Parts: sequence; C-alpha cells; structure tokens
Amino acid sequence: MRRGTPVPAAVVARAGLPRGDKVLTGAVADDGSWLLGTRDRLVIVPPDADAPVRAVAWERVETADWDREAGRLQVVEVGEFGRPRPEHTFTVADPGDVLPMIRERVTASVLLQRRVPVRGRKGLLVIARRPPRGRGEIVWAYELDAGLAPDDPDVRAAAERGLWAAQDELGPGDEPIGRSI
Repeated sequence: MRRGTPVPAAVVARAGLPRGDKVLTGAVADDGSWLLGTRDRLVIVPPDADAPVRAVAWERVETADWDREAGRLQVVEVGEFGRPRPEHTFTVADPGDVLPMIRERVTASVLLQRRVPVRGRKGLLVIARRPPRGRGEIVWAYELDAGLAPDDPDVRAAAERGLWAAQDELGPGDEPIGRSI
C-alpha cells in the first residue's frame, strides 16, 4: 500500500473487490466514508453498512479535483448522453495518495484523444479509454466545448466523423462499444 491512512480489514472486506484487484491507498472522509484506490477502480465505501458500495472503474472517472482550503475532494464520472454526470464530493482532512492515484490511473486509461472541429473554434474531443491494466473493452466518449449542444445535428455529425477516424487510428478490433457525451 502507498502512503495514506491504513484501511481497516472490515472496510476492505465490504469493498467486495474482485480477485486480482488490490487496495493500493485509502483515505477516510469526514462522514466516515472510505475512498479506496485499487488497481482497477475507485471504491467508495459508505459508513452505513446497509448503504451500497460504489465502485467506479478508472476509465469511467472523468476528473478529480481537490479544494485544499475547503478540504473537499470532488470526483466526476464520465456521463451518459443526455444525463448529468455523476459527481461525488467528500470533505477530507488529508486525501493522502488518493488524489494523485486517481489522476495517474485516469491518465493511464486514455488511449487516444482526437480534437474535432464543429464550427469556428468550437469543437469536441473524441476520447478512447480502456482499463489502465490494458485488459477490457474500449469506452468511447465525447467532450463538448461550452456552447455546443449534443442534440445539434452538426455536433452529432462531427462526433460520428471523429469517432470513426479515431477508431481507424487505433486499428481493427476496437469497435466503439459505449458512447457518452
């Protein structure tokens, strides 16, 4: 395990990690939730034993930000088209290695980013991501510039062009299996 708060065995057991996954670092939030960084995912273990544990694969984490003054860690997941992106905010006295690990694992999951113009300087990114350990299907996502709407026909056309160009760049066998904007 990396530097950080030692994770109690009961918390690791509740995390329900699949075989081969391992807790590498952890931090406890002020509300008693545990944030566990594993090889394959961020696991959020709430303090209430009846509450569900949330596991977010690294390729499904969009961003993580730390507000030092407020002691707040915010994690945003990759969203699905037409739906708000899931966000998780925790008050944490010291995130330890959890924040750098999130950023490292998210970066390691990015296979390709392709900028696609829509109109003028506005455009979108087509992003291909895969689990950082290299096994698993590619997840395709779009990130739109501010002011562009996902239901705009020009945006949709540019997104499709960009997706197929990115897929061609990665080569055969990498079919687009999931698309999120």
